[in-house]
Amino acid sequence: MWVNDIIDRIKLPFRKEKELFSALYDILGFYPHNINLYKQALLHKSASKRNEKGRPVNNERLEFLGDAILDAVVGDIVFRHFEGKREGFLTNTRSKLVSRDTLGKLAKEMGIGELIKSAGHNTSHNSYMNGNAFEALVGAIYLDRGYDACMRFMEKRILAHLINIDKVAYKEVNFKSKLLEWSQKNRVKMEFREIKQERDENKSPVFTTQVFIEGLEGCVGTGYSKKESQQNASKDTLQRLRREPQFIDAVFAAKADRTKMEEEPVMCVPDPEQEQQNFIIEQEPEVHAVQYVAKNSQPTKEEKTEQDDDFSLDDITATPRAKTREEIIAEAEAAAFAEA
Repeated sequence: MWVNDIIDRIKLPFRKEKELFSALYDILGFYPHNINLYKQALLHKSASKRNEKGRPVNNERLEFLGDAILDAVVGDIVFRHFEGKREGFLTNTRSKLVSRDTLGKLAKEMGIGELIKSAGHNTSHNSYMNGNAFEALVGAIYLDRGYDACMRFMEKRILAHLINIDKVAYKEVNFKSKLLEWSQKNRVKMEFREIKQERDENKSPVFTTQVFIEGLEGCVGTGYSKKESQQNASKDTLQRLRREPQFIDAVFAAKADRTKMEEEPVMCVPDPEQEQQNFIIEQEPEVHAVQYVAKNSQPTKEEKTEQDDDFSLDDITATPRAKTREEIIAEAEAAAFAEA
């Protein structure tokens, strides 16, 4: 009799959690030892659960642990799969495999999103929340069964069925092109500025580039080429635009200020002729002006005589002309005869 009671007590928790156990088995490929770890991995902070001590209970701590374990496990897999590849290639491949978008899609494909408990939010389309839950589940696997179980999960359940590691590694996502397309579509000014160029410990050149959108500082990227640094800067800037609404608001506010200044009409357009006259000091006509008129017109005999009288060329000299000896004697004789 007491044996049956013990068996029933053992079966009772399983009966209460039958659906969760079954769902986790389909996802993980094994039954959990400590179901509470997996419950916590699927508990979003918005659910506002607290333990008996009043402390909040959610999946953030397990997410932190799972993130570190994923980096190690996927790094191990990538290292062994791509023998002879350089560090930059391995890092880039690992980053693609553990990116938030990749994990979010995996969680949705595997049905993890349907198991997340939150404050009534629809998590089926929330890749960010789903990706966090995926990392938290890896953290739960590590605590429940150890590192080897995490490795088997990634190799047997993920890479063997859901992800082609070679396609991921060699697929080039042109983040720069995507950012340029976004900026052109929204008529936003964007530029890349090379911040610095240095060399690493192996004397290889390392480039650092920063994105500027409407004069606002975007993200910084580094790489072994200018293209790679621009790609990394573009990727992080796209993520920032997606996750920080205030950054987008600042970008479009800056754009509005710029376009307002460019489109604002000039109220008073200066007259070039009038502006030129303001700089001219009017003077009396000079001799050469009279000569020009005399040369290019045909005055009457009376006008010519009047012009000759008023504008004698003899009178226009820089300094008075010295009289000759003959002129002085002639003037003296004329004066003497006049007195007589």
